[in-house]
Amino acid sequence: MSSSRAAKDGLRVLAARAARGDRRAIDDLLARIRPLVVRYCRARLGRISGADHAADDAAQEVCLAVLSALPRYRDEGRPFEAFVFGIAAHKVADVQRAVSRAAVPTPELPDTADEAMGPEEEAVRRSDAERCRALLNRLPPNLRELLILRVAVGLSAEETGRVLGMTAGAVRVAQHRALNRLRSLAAEEVSA
Repeated sequence: MSSSRAAKDGLRVLAARAARGDRRAIDDLLARIRPLVVRYCRARLGRISGADHAADDAAQEVCLAVLSALPRYRDEGRPFEAFVFGIAAHKVADVQRAVSRAAVPTPELPDTADEAMGPEEEAVRRSDAERCRALLNRLPPNLRELLILRVAVGLSAEETGRVLGMTAGAVRVAQHRALNRLRSLAAEEVSA
């Protein structure tokens, strides 16, 4: 049995034990999923103000939601990670909605010189980030999510496959096609 398969089965068994109320299994399960959830939340919330705190708070909310949903969890043949990332996607959307409604604070006059990036550097950084987001938004949702999980979150092909219900090979092929599509979209923009 491959290590990927063993990890998948191990998490499935752990989730089943945790759903039955096994305290040690619950602790082990949360310890295994939390790093994945934190990376996912940081990748999805990276552009908002206070992103690290917002992502950590969202990850905590995801873990609490998983914990409260465990007694109702039933293994239906899908990887447990898909269940977790489904909850994470909803929590991230909640944070994004809350941020869009939040008041924008007005900064006070500083006592010392600001060592942060200047307006030019910030404009270039934002422009590049906006261009990347615009290009990603032109991809189909499934390929966009695959690239976010692989590139931004840093999941392996096997981990991404478990989340999306694909084989690791299919993930690699889809990633290759998505990156080629992004290259051609970027080239179209430059030539237009």
